[in-house]
Amino acid sequence: MAQWPVHAKIDGPIVMIGFGSIGKGVLPLLERHFTFDKSKLVVIDPSDKDRKLLDERGIRFVKQALFKSNYREILTPLLKSEKGKRGFCVNVSVDVSSIEVIQLCRELDAYYVDTVAEPWKGFYFDEKIPTADRTNYALREQILDYRRKNPGGITAVNCCGANPGMVSWFVKQALVNVATDLGIQFDEPKSREDWGHLMQKAGVKGIHVAERDTQRSIKPKPMNVFVNTWSVDGFVAEGQQPAELGWGTHEKWMPPNGHEHKHGSKAAIYLMQPGADTRVRSWCPTPGPQFGFLVTHNEAISIADYFTVREGGKVMYRPTCHYAYHPANDAVLSLHEMFGAGGKVQPTWHILDENEIADGIDELGVLLYGHKNNAYWYGSQLSIEETRAIAPYQNATGLQVTSAILAGMVWALENPERGVVEADEMDYKRCLEVQTPYLGPVIGTYTDWTPVKGRGALFPEDLDTSDPWQFKNVLVR
Repeated sequence: MAQWPVHAKIDGPIVMIGFGSIGKGVLPLLERHFTFDKSKLVVIDPSDKDRKLLDERGIRFVKQALFKSNYREILTPLLKSEKGKRGFCVNVSVDVSSIEVIQLCRELDAYYVDTVAEPWKGFYFDEKIPTADRTNYALREQILDYRRKNPGGITAVNCCGANPGMVSWFVKQALVNVATDLGIQFDEPKSREDWGHLMQKAGVKGIHVAERDTQRSIKPKPMNVFVNTWSVDGFVAEGQQPAELGWGTHEKWMPPNGHEHKHGSKAAIYLMQPGADTRVRSWCPTPGPQFGFLVTHNEAISIADYFTVREGGKVMYRPTCHYAYHPANDAVLSLHEMFGAGGKVQPTWHILDENEIADGIDELGVLLYGHKNNAYWYGSQLSIEETRAIAPYQNATGLQVTSAILAGMVWALENPERGVVEADEMDYKRCLEVQTPYLGPVIGTYTDWTPVKGRGALFPEDLDTSDPWQFKNVLVR
């Protein structure tokens, strides 16, 4: 763009927790789209390998890991504002508890945004924690329980990256497109109940958050190195959580190792196997049919919950929803290597930066399926070439995340007293208006593909042909 818009002024301190691949990418977007006092911006990270970017800008850096024992002592003086001014905490870290930092920010009257409901270090790999409690469902329920007990107040946006985050806005736009194409007469929904009824009326059985990352490294992946296009520790942690999915009312078959939850919304189930070692069948425009990994993500649960239709407390409709992720080929090889070694993580980790990638796109969208037009994919096809042209210090995957954080910050500043919110509850049109300049081509396209198409000819399978969109047909067993 010839001139990037300045969306808002932040008159208090800004504290960025984490300065990895996403933190570095957020920095130029903060500088581009907000007015703020640079002397009040502080970045906290236990590693100083990229502090040169901060030093050359005169931005304060604190080399420090945050733990339950010290986070209040460190963050409180940094986030405290003069009367009438509000700070902003941008949490793009790993191993720092989202719920506890949210509570502190609200005590200090500071805005907050993050990309995931993160626990303290050690949670994901603690063998003493029951499987059900290591799920994103459980982490989300903690935040929802806090919100129920502490309604309103300064806005804290939880789980607002590309996914979770942006994809929830894509779902709403995709649903409007599908309902319009089906000739359904409707007014723009104004509540979650309205949205649920529209999805039910459109006949949507479920949603894949369907992604294909085709970014290729200039150099082949070495042995014993986990290579990824975004946070390795973040991907390894969520990949070794149980596979999870929002569980729709149309489902007739439960996986033998599937389990329901005993409390909360009960909108999801989990499988007794790691998500990054669980394959599902899905579809994206560039590859067509593909295998993806059923990695747990907050949006799989929040979207299914948000679009649930109840009557008298009884669930009448709910879509199935889950991630179907085909990461970059180097990351796929890294996963095979890790799980082949019994889940032992490689000793060396590497994130591909924008200068190490030969070509490729991150094609990330939502596949709404089961309606009369079969399936509709809507999303971003952002290339590494376009990313280099419009924003520094990140690849295509990173820019889809950082631009969603930007949208979340803008929305929070424009809606300052909304309490703790998820991306599903935000104004999808406004958020996409802010974010779309960073997403490359944003397209919608129909497909006649189903998970049973072309199967069973050479090797008979136990399929449910009465309903191609049963999870029984989607799961690779």
